Amino acid sequence: MEAVSETDVQFWMAKAVNWGEATSCSALLDTSRHLGSLRSFLQQVLQGLQQMSSTSEAMKMFPFVGQFLGRLCWNPCVIADERSQRLLLRCLNCLYSAEPLNAVEQKANMWIKNMLCHLISEEEGSVAHATVKHAGLTPKRYHSEALQKVVSLMTEEVIKSCDGLPNTSARCSNGNIHAMSTACAALVTCPQMSPLIGALLKHSMLCGSSCLNQEFIKEVSEALISKRLVLEDEAVVNLWCYSPTCLEGAAVSLLESVLSDHETMTQSLDKHVNGSLLPQASADHCHIFISVNEIYRNVLTEIDENLAMRALIQVFTVCFLQRLTGQKPQVQTGFMKDRLPLRAFFPHVMPSLLTPLLTAPSEVPREAWLDHLSWIRSLLQSVTENEEVGEDVRAYQAFFEAWFLLVQCGYWVDTAAELLVLAAPENAEPLLWLLTFFHHPTNRGHQRSQQTAVAREAWTHLRMLFLTRPPPPRHLSAVKELLSSSLSANLVLHLFSNFTVFSHGPVSIITEITDKVLTEAAVKHRALWILASIRCRLNSAATWDDSVHSRLRTLQDTLLQT
Repeated sequence: MEAVSETDVQFWMAKAVNWGEATSCSALLDTSRHLGSLRSFLQQVLQGLQQMSSTSEAMKMFPFVGQFLGRLCWNPCVIADERSQRLLLRCLNCLYSAEPLNAVEQKANMWIKNMLCHLISEEEGSVAHATVKHAGLTPKRYHSEALQKVVSLMTEEVIKSCDGLPNTSARCSNGNIHAMSTACAALVTCPQMSPLIGALLKHSMLCGSSCLNQEFIKEVSEALISKRLVLEDEAVVNLWCYSPTCLEGAAVSLLESVLSDHETMTQSLDKHVNGSLLPQASADHCHIFISVNEIYRNVLTEIDENLAMRALIQVFTVCFLQRLTGQKPQVQTGFMKDRLPLRAFFPHVMPSLLTPLLTAPSEVPREAWLDHLSWIRSLLQSVTENEEVGEDVRAYQAFFEAWFLLVQCGYWVDTAAELLVLAAPENAEPLLWLLTFFHHPTNRGHQRSQQTAVAREAWTHLRMLFLTRPPPPRHLSAVKELLSSSLSANLVLHLFSNFTVFSHGPVSIITEITDKVLTEAAVKHRALWILASIRCRLNSAATWDDSVHSRLRTLQDTLLQT
């Protein structure tokens, strides 16, 4: 065990005396700044106390310990830190005598009981309770309000410094801002600190300089992701604007939650995405949308066949566009802030693609869907004609951006798949081409042509399977065989899922076909993600069809149960 040095004892006793009950801003700042090293010292004291055979021996070896622990127990900043409070409790427990041998140990036990009551209970009659009884408060509430009062004063100081900045390009000249953020780093999970954290983040946005402690930024970001800190939306967005690393952490956290939480497949994925605040922040700040897009784009290139990833990108884009459309003009520093054009959010995409793809199906009359999809197909086809992999980098980039925009606007691919359920053969070609390009964008070895043929074959079998009564066994076997192909499985599954939702056959027949065709757990899992994507599109549709929503819920329940 590392010995507790006399120098350390003198230093920390002086600190405990100077801090008192930390009811001033300077005391709170100094206490917070030293919390990490204080915990290390308390750990040394605890290890020393654990080696003692009795309370009397401990008091001889550590004569300072009673006064030192007692002062810390009345410091609201120390008590607010869970790890420091836990160390205090363990030190007090080490001093307690189960069988006191003398009057000194009996008196020590009484004092320890009062300190424990002070820290963890609201027991009437304790010394701690009597001390603050005149204020009409319990000890716990007394410390909470004492800390809140000091934090309030510090928050006001930060807000006044924000108001003093003449414009958004002004630079921070207040060294206290960095000191306050340094002090907050150890206490970010304390609820009373939220207003101060929010004020500091707002100041960083107005100031325009990196005046916040990086450890503070890291702690706030981790606490938000782990749900141990609640901040106002504005403060969270300010954090993302200040720190690209924190924004990346939020985007990855949303991605991981979608990929790992199976409940998002059957519940409202759009609510889950909106709850992350990323769509709203993206609508308000163009650079946030571009950054999140870049993160998801990079992940997609690694797992381009992952249907959950595609569903997330599509739903995130839908939520973003809804927020952007409903955005009101903002007033900043005395003038109206114009809404940015869509081109600013999609800087690498051919402008001719933006309007047809970013227009939601709900904004186009249903009878015009086929013409609209044919328009999209012709635009994308013109991009793919210039694709020569490995020869023209710019042409390939334009091709990739066009495909990624189609993934973002996957609601048009879902719409094409829906129309294919009842489409006449002469109208099917552009719809099948879109579905194929969505799942198989590259054309190496004429792969796209081969996959279009597979899509046409699957569509033919599905029409017979879902529109003929009773369902012909030959077509059921053919669909199962096509689903077993590793190359075309997602394409065929996409078509199959839309037939289950939008064909007009009895639900009992549809669920029976589903049970016979989707027999593997992995295929059912992927089908649930396609249904989740369909559900999000239907939720934002211009009209609500109860029968379709009911059928969709039944199919989801069937796949989950089996």
